[in-house]
Amino acid sequence: MLRTSPVRILDDRHLDDAIAILDADPVSNVFVSSRVHIAGLDPGRLGAQMWGYHRDGRLTALCYSGANLVPVAADSQAARHFADKARSQGRRCSSIVGPVAPVTQLWNALRPYWGSPRAVREAQPVMSTTSPPPVAPDDAVRRVTMKDFDTLYPACVAMFTEEVGISPQTGDGGVLYRARVAELIRSGRAFARIEGGRVVFKAEIGAVTPYACQVQGVWVNPEMRGRRYAVHGMAAVVDEALRTIAPAVSLYVNDFNAPARATYRRVGLHDVNTFMSVMF
Repeated sequence: MLRTSPVRILDDRHLDDAIAILDADPVSNVFVSSRVHIAGLDPGRLGAQMWGYHRDGRLTALCYSGANLVPVAADSQAARHFADKARSQGRRCSSIVGPVAPVTQLWNALRPYWGSPRAVREAQPVMSTTSPPPVAPDDAVRRVTMKDFDTLYPACVAMFTEEVGISPQTGDGGVLYRARVAELIRSGRAFARIEGGRVVFKAEIGAVTPYACQVQGVWVNPEMRGRRYAVHGMAAVVDEALRTIAPAVSLYVNDFNAPARATYRRVGLHDVNTFMSVMF
């Protein structure tokens, strides 16, 4: 007897059920949720497929399949079926990222077929806060404007290259990355301290929902590190985000990055989950 897969490509008919799953953990799911809240589930608007896992006729888990493969609320059965789906279509993503258990299961199933990754980050604490920072914000940190683009962009490239290990300008010369940085600036979600025409500290809010937002791209100029710019700069970003963007601020960080984790704890963020990333 032919068995059909419990995994389906979702569309807007499933939107309410999908949002209910995403909003059950708004901090951990903020990356995927931000896209769904804006674009819905139609693959053309979303720019990705959203896979849904059904059990007993009910949608219980999701997997965002775009530039990133991101499982949401996936138990072991759902993760196994999502891995089958991903294997059947071949690798289309540049990373698998999400909570440790489902990402581990996805990667174990896909490893024989997708080859060696560029890097595996096995433990990335997800940190969050809903309270104003207990340290003073840096008053010199501000929202940047498009007039600052040429100053900010090299710092964004330096941060990305340092963090990920490759330049975001590889392949298309930076066309897509420049567009993303410009989008963040125009949306009022790029922050920096700029002195003498150079960036001292910067960070962006990369994902936003009605319930949470996610900080990304935190960077201090190497020449200025060790002078507490990160602590007070992050305090400024968290304070402004809580007041004007979302009621919870989150981020995730590599477990081996002890200075960054200490900085975020001083700003009031605490661990709420642990992610894993497999990068190709």
